Amino acid sequence: MSLATFDLAHPLTAPQPSSRRLTPVAPVSAPAAPAATESPRIRAVPTGTEARGFVLYVGVDELKAAEAGTDLGRIVEALRRLTAELVPSSETYAAVALAPQGAGGRDVEVVRLALQDPSALAKHRQQPEATEKERGGVVIDLSRKRLVLDDETAALTYKEFELLQYLVLREGRTIERAELIASLWSVGDDDAPNERTIDVHVRRLRSKLGAYEDIVRTVRGVGYRFDRHADVSIRHTSTPSPDIF
Repeated sequence: MSLATFDLAHPLTAPQPSSRRLTPVAPVSAPAAPAATESPRIRAVPTGTEARGFVLYVGVDELKAAEAGTDLGRIVEALRRLTAELVPSSETYAAVALAPQGAGGRDVEVVRLALQDPSALAKHRQQPEATEKERGGVVIDLSRKRLVLDDETAALTYKEFELLQYLVLREGRTIERAELIASLWSVGDDDAPNERTIDVHVRRLRSKLGAYEDIVRTVRGVGYRFDRHADVSIRHTSTPSPDIF
C-alpha cells in the first residue's frame, strides 16, 4: 500500500517555527474529511491501483484550538459529520499526534511525521544532524588559579586547584598519597585527610575535569600522576612558582 496526493487549487497550510521531534500517535474519536469548493484531482495513482480513502493532515495544537473557541475533539467530530453527510457509507478514524511540551516545529509536519508520511520521513532524514561541538581542550592557568575546560571555567575549590597544580608542576612523576597530604595540608589541620580519604579529594577533582579526567592518573598502590595530553595547555606565572622543586 502507498499514498497518493491531491492537486489543490488552494492548499491548506498553517505555518509555524521549525523542526520538532515526534512521539507516537494516540487514537482519538474520529477522522477528518476535506471540504473543498473545487474538485481536486488525485495525482500519482499508479496503474493497477485504486483510491480507497485519504488522510487529511490537520496542523493545530490545543492552544490554537482553544483560542478559536473550540477543541480538537469538536474539530474531529465536525469533520466526521461532514464526511458522513457527503458519503453516508464512509468509514472514519482519527488519531492525535503527540509531541513533548515546548518542542518547536510546524504542527502539520509533526502530524505527518507521527503518522509516518513517506515524504515527510524522507525530508526529515535528509536534514543534517547537529555537528558535535568542537572541544576547546584544557587550559590550566597557574597564574590566575583557574581551570578552563572547553572554553568554560571549571568551578574548582581552592584546595582542588592546589591539588591539581601540585601534580602539574611535577608532570610525569607519580606522587605518593603521603606526599600530597604533607605538602597540601598543615600539621594539625582539622580537615586534613589520611591516605585513604585523599582518594576522595582526587575523585572530586577528576569529576570536575569531566571528559578530561584521565589527565590525573591513578597509579595503583602508589599514588597519582599528571599526564599532559595534546589538548592540554599550561599557563605558568611570570615568575617561578615557589612550588617548583
